[in-house]
Amino acid sequence: MRKWRANPWAVLVAMSLGFFMTLLDLTIVNIAIPDMMDGLGASLGQTLWVVSGYALTLSALIITASRLGDLCGPRNLFAVGLAVFTVASLACGLAPTATALIAARVVQGLGAALLTPQTMTLIIAVFPAERRGTAMGVWGMVAGLATLSGPTLGGFLVSALDWRWIFFVNLPIGIAALVLTLLVVPDIRPGRAHRFDLTGVVLATGALFCLAFGLQEGESYHWGAGIWWLLVAGAALSAAFLLHQRRRQEREPLVPFALFRDRNFTSMTALVGLVSVAMLGLVLPFNLYLQSVLHLSAVKAGLVLAPSSLVSMTVGPFAGRLADRIGGKYLLLTGLTCYAAGIIAIAYVAAPGAAWFAFVPATLLTGLGVGCIIAPMSTEAMRNVPRHLAGAASGVNNTVRQIGSVIGAAAVGALLQGRLAAELATGKTYAAAFTATLHTTAILPVAVLIVGALACLLLRPRAAQPTAACAPTAAAQPAPTR
Repeated sequence: MRKWRANPWAVLVAMSLGFFMTLLDLTIVNIAIPDMMDGLGASLGQTLWVVSGYALTLSALIITASRLGDLCGPRNLFAVGLAVFTVASLACGLAPTATALIAARVVQGLGAALLTPQTMTLIIAVFPAERRGTAMGVWGMVAGLATLSGPTLGGFLVSALDWRWIFFVNLPIGIAALVLTLLVVPDIRPGRAHRFDLTGVVLATGALFCLAFGLQEGESYHWGAGIWWLLVAGAALSAAFLLHQRRRQEREPLVPFALFRDRNFTSMTALVGLVSVAMLGLVLPFNLYLQSVLHLSAVKAGLVLAPSSLVSMTVGPFAGRLADRIGGKYLLLTGLTCYAAGIIAIAYVAAPGAAWFAFVPATLLTGLGVGCIIAPMSTEAMRNVPRHLAGAASGVNNTVRQIGSVIGAAAVGALLQGRLAAELATGKTYAAAFTATLHTTAILPVAVLIVGALACLLLRPRAAQPTAACAPTAAAQPAPTR
């Protein structure tokens, strides 16, 4: 293994295995909700917290975890995150009660938060700038594979074995990733000591938790006064955090404002959040339509969505390589256009008696769009980021991604329920009402993608990017330690 130590592709395999698990567990649990309710005697509210507890912890702690990676070394945080996630997966599978399962899922979210931002940091550290697009393409392909595997693999495990196996399946992946990390991933450390901004950590964690909880659980609490006060508290803590960071810009802040002087990083970070909103805006109502209107099983519904992920996985590495050569601006615009066209096509085909195979051309188009978006988006965001700021940049990027997912789920959930109730009130059958609702909800992701296209227009052409920004000063370059 000495020959493979610090090999960029071996490091990428280790990063991809860990990243795969965290994304898989965002989607695989939804399929097993009915079986978990029966097996644990849990209420629907308790079971939904199995999903929410993981997502909230992951959203709230990513910025903090990225800074800890700068302090302790990204490899160490990645390994600790893998260990925590794997042990928590075992605890989830063995949980005797709903309360124990929720607690284990929160610990799982902690592990995911520790390892997720380190993946991008380590990829940037081991790959030269001209090859990062290809690496990010593989990274995006892993995201597509996890999206594909979640509903399909979860449905198979629940049907053939038991709901507990959706957690046990993480054990061999986690152990393999941990062993590979210790053997091949270099221990990259900064050449100087870092300070830990405890006040910033408390403010950021509190703000992200209040905002994520309020948006994610607002519908469950009927958007009552408590939810609105929580959102106000989140906004106030966010303002306090930004003011605190402004005062600490010369003393290693959690969020260096220098990152946002790079137009590419700023516009692509905004695009990350917008694409997350758009993805939830399509997948949630479309998946419900397949199961509640067309009466497909969870496994069959997952297979209908599979062409999109398969195309995305195939196109991603090529899009990343092309972004290295020509820049990502026009690739991104092409991808956003294809994704929006695919959403419109799905809404056009959707009818109470539509055949599942009629959606294949549209899902292939959405897959092509996602494949052209993920790798160039990450590559352009991180292209000019100095290595000593890579951890902070990764934390900001991943936090915006998670918050975008929460906002997307909350927005489409509220729109879905409101429109469905209005359509049913007109006397339509459930199938006709839900189909009409799907046509309306499709407006949300398409509108968001149009805003994303406007953000892409701000990208600087690759030829005009300053090369000096790609190389940190000697004092800021990380040095491998043995």
